[in-house]
Formats: sequence, C-alpha cells, structure tokens
Amino acid sequence: MHLSEIVHPNQLHGLSISELKQIARQIRDKHLDTVATSGGHLGPGLGVVELTLALYQTLDLDRDKVVWDVGHQAYPHKLITGRYNRFHTLRQKDGIAGYLNRRESQFDHFGAGHASTSISSVLGMALARDAKGENFKTVAVIGDGAMTGGMALEAINHAGHLPHTRMLVVLNDNDMSISPNVGAMSRYLNKMRLSPPIQFLSDNFEEQLKQLPFGEQVAPDLKRLKGGMKRLAVSKVGAVFEELGFTYMGPVDGHSLEELLATFKEAHLHEGPVLVHVATTKGKGYAIAEQDQVSYHAQSPFNLDTGKAKPSNKPKPPSYSKVFAETLIKIAENNPRVVGITAAMATGTGLDKLQAKLPKQYIDVGIAEQHAVTLAAGMACEEMRPVVAIYSTFLQRGYDQIIHDVCIQNLPVFFCLDRAGIVGADGPTHQGMYDISYLRCLPNMVLMAPKDEAEMQQMLVTGINYTEGPIAMRYPRGSGLGVGLMEEGWEPLSIGKAETLRHGDDVLLLAYGTMVNLASQVADMLTEHGIRATVVNARFAKPLDTELIIPLAQKIGQVVTLEEGCLPGGFGSAVLEALMDHQVMAPVTRIGVPDQLVEHATPDQSKAELGLTPAQVAERVLGLLKQKPAPSYVS
Repeated sequence: MHLSEIVHPNQLHGLSISELKQIARQIRDKHLDTVATSGGHLGPGLGVVELTLALYQTLDLDRDKVVWDVGHQAYPHKLITGRYNRFHTLRQKDGIAGYLNRRESQFDHFGAGHASTSISSVLGMALARDAKGENFKTVAVIGDGAMTGGMALEAINHAGHLPHTRMLVVLNDNDMSISPNVGAMSRYLNKMRLSPPIQFLSDNFEEQLKQLPFGEQVAPDLKRLKGGMKRLAVSKVGAVFEELGFTYMGPVDGHSLEELLATFKEAHLHEGPVLVHVATTKGKGYAIAEQDQVSYHAQSPFNLDTGKAKPSNKPKPPSYSKVFAETLIKIAENNPRVVGITAAMATGTGLDKLQAKLPKQYIDVGIAEQHAVTLAAGMACEEMRPVVAIYSTFLQRGYDQIIHDVCIQNLPVFFCLDRAGIVGADGPTHQGMYDISYLRCLPNMVLMAPKDEAEMQQMLVTGINYTEGPIAMRYPRGSGLGVGLMEEGWEPLSIGKAETLRHGDDVLLLAYGTMVNLASQVADMLTEHGIRATVVNARFAKPLDTELIIPLAQKIGQVVTLEEGCLPGGFGSAVLEALMDHQVMAPVTRIGVPDQLVEHATPDQSKAELGLTPAQVAERVLGLLKQKPAPSYVS
C-alpha cells in the first residue's frame, strides 16, 4: 500500500510489520521533502512515525480520540488522516496548518500550538464520555518537554485520583523540547530511559539454561520469572507515576513497531489511567537532524543532501532576537544583577547566546511560563534585575502571575515580548496579537515598543534601569530594518515620551512599534497627493505622551492610529480614551488587526488581507480626508 492511498487511519488495521515499515519510510520521505521545500517543523514528526502507526493500528479512529501535545509532532498523523495530497501546502496560506486544527479534520480532536494541554483535554473527553455512557478510548500523546509544564502535572494529579476513568497517556520521551529539557522531571525521565527493565534473563540465557540437566524442567517457569522481574524493575523506575495513580509501562523502544504494538494493546486492556513511556530519537531517519536536534527542530527551506539552508536572494539585517540577545549580553557583562529568564525558548529568544557567555546570569525554567513570571518577581524582591524573555503568545499563560505577583506588588520585572504582532506560518495559536490589550489594563505596568532595532537597544537599557515597577517591551519576529546599531553607550528613554518624526497639518499619524516605519511610508505616499502628515513615534502605549498628542490632535483635527495588534483594547483605544478624557472631539480612525483570528500565511500575505500594507493604509487615509467627517469618535 502506498501512503497516498491512506485517507483514513483505520486502513492501517491488519497491515503487517513489513507493510507498516514501508509506510513509515514513505512518511519520512514525504515529511522531509515537504519541509525541505517550504520549511516547517522537522525533528518532532520524524521521531514519532512508528509511534503513530503502532498507536493508530490499535485504535478505531471512527470512535477513539487522540490529542497531540504539541501539535507540531503530528505531521505523520496528518499524512495518514486524508491530507497527503495537500501536504505540500503545509503552513502556507489556505493550506494545511502546522498544528492541529479542529476545523481542518475530523481527526484533529483538539487544537493546540502551546504545550502541556493534552492530558487535561483528554481527561475532559474521558469524563464527558463516562457521563454520557459512551464507550471510546482517549489518548494523549505528550512530548517530554511538555511534561515540564505545570498544567500537565496538574492533570496527572487529577487523573490519578480517578482509578476507574479509562485514558492513555503516551509520553514521547526524546530528552528534548526545542532545546534540551531542564529540571528534575527531565532528569528523572532520563534516569528511567537509561535504566530499562532488567534484561539479564535473555533468550540466550534461556537457551543456556536448557542445556543443564534440570534445565528442561525449569524452562517453562522462566517466562513467569522474567515477567516478575520486569514488573519489579518497572515498579522501581516508574514509581512516581505509579504512586500518582497511573499504571506505568515502559520505557518502550519508540522505533520498534513490534514493541509498540504489544505495549499499546496491553495498555488498552487496563481500566484506569495508563502511562506508556516511549523512548524516541528526535529527527529519526535523517542523520543530520539526529546529530543537531536543536537546529533541526524546525527549519526554513533547506537542501536535503547537505542540510544547509537555501540561500536568500539578498542578505538580511540581523533579527530583533539577535540584537536583543547581543545587547543584553553587553549590559549584563557590566551588571551582575541582570538575569535573563526563558521558558524553554532559549534559541527562539536568543538567550542561548547569554547562556553561552554568562551562564550564571541565565535561567531556563522549562515550559512553565507561570513559574517564570513568579520566579522573576521573587528575584526582583531581592533587587535583582530579571529580564523575562517570552513570546507574546506564550506570556498569556502567565497572566494571573503578572497581575497577582508582579503588578499588585509593583515589582520591577522587565518583560521582553518576542514575536509580537503577525508571526506568519505558525498561525492563530502563535500570533502575538493581544499583549498591548492584556497588559495595558494592568495597574503599574509600563508598555513600550521600538520603531527599529536601534531603538530597541535604547529600550533595553530603559527597561533594566526602570525600578519603579514592571515594564514590558514588545518587538516583532524576523529581521530588523537595517538601521545602524550602537556597540555601547545607549541612553535610556524618558518614560512615556514620544517623538515627532515629521510635521504636517492635514492628518496626524500616531504609530506604535513596527507601524512607525509604515506610517513614514504612508506619509510619503500622501505627499504625492498634496497631503502633509505629522508622524509620531509613540514609543509608549502606557503611559501615553498626552502632552504631545493632545495639542497635535486639537490642532490637526484628523487622527489615525496604527498598531500591529488587536484593535479592541489596544494602542488606538488608549488614544481614544486619552482624547475623551481631555474632551478633545477629533475624529479618530484606528488601523490594526480587527477582532478576528489571523490564520497561517506569510506576514506579508496576512498584512495585505488585513489592509495593513503602506498602499492600503494610504488609500484609506485619503478616503477619510475626502469625507471630511464632522467631529466625532469613529473607528
């Protein structure tokens, strides 16, 4: 059977080990070809090919439900659930999503781009099943990195208290999330991985025993003896899970279809919660990815033969993440109180560079954003300068801690929000749309965003020097604008002070962060139509520079705000509130991301669809000026 013929996972039923191995090779080939061509996650999916095939052969996917945690390890799942012929569209606009998506397939039972959610959701499905008197299996496939997240441990604690609730947790253990895992849980799993059940009673030993005078009499009992010794070993290495109420099975070779099939079949026979510990190799089947598991977690388009990225048409300026990391290192070298904190995203945030240079000033807490925030709060209590570098979308997971542990106590924690705004192919779960709104409403919080990478250097100094309370800086994914960078000597900015970049009497363009450059381009386009715009780089969404903004709004009378984030509660809303508070009745048009999800596509495609290109914004402003509305608030 060819992989392209599989449109339903139940077609795996009855296939021999040899046939499953052929399918496995085809999955790896298709996976590698697709990611090499268009980019995407590589190592996670390659490591779970046999696991996926063996698990699905023991399930009825018309009834049973499987949740993958995190969804980027589910590429093999997508290839055997009817998406082979569209797999070449992976992570492209209107194509196959890079994560699970309930709208995309009946087999995507729970969508997730963030980690540690699978056990909770599967337990919820199991409890709903039992409440309705239904009968189907529920399975969570969770990566070992996701097990460092508190939510996964909370779910295990709950499930272990329900001895008659049938559910299966498959722990995909490759000792990696994106970077190598950290913490006691990782150390414990590694200990189990390296200490498999006792193997000295081997088949060879059995044959030798039969040669003894009494061997033939003992041999029939040997199987029971081996089983008892294995149970003894398992009860030792899996003691934690057993004590938490799970039946523990493993470690199992995650690339042996025979072992996986036998284990899953046995696991399905148990009444209560079961955890199957599967040891896999991230990047399995592609030697280059196996040897460099961090770099090949995800890749831009690359050459399959060499593993090297395909050259870009033109050199790019350094990324914001790189500028952030290198600037932070220089600051930290001169200030031993500065500590960089990441939640398992060392390479993504650039803090791996800080780890290499100043390991004592670097902390990775694992996939545990809540803990990262409160840890930083505790350090701030002791006059350290914690710099919490977390993606905008992931910081949402620590929201209560931002409020309860940082803002209420007014502690000087510096939040650096990478991937703010439109992020591209990762789709809705990763878009950094909401941080302006969810942070702006918090007492004591200061919000800032740089117009370019040079201004980010200044804001890093500003954030570290600011000790009156919490402060946050958002910045985008990808390359900077290519402006000149300073090696040192950065001056902090005055809190809450904007800058005027150009003057004009026809329209006031108030821009925040990445939209400042766009506002300047729009102003250039407007001059071709005889319209002169004032362009303001707001720098701060909170506090706003009302001393600058209010007189300009009164004088010019037509205000346009620009932001790369959701409009509800965002920067434009802040400007509206300020004008209303000062009883300035100038018409305001807010331009940003409307109240909708932004699906996976390139950032340029998403911006065009949302009307956020320079030409589209300029056209909209021209339309506003032609209408000449009466003074009122409009959006």
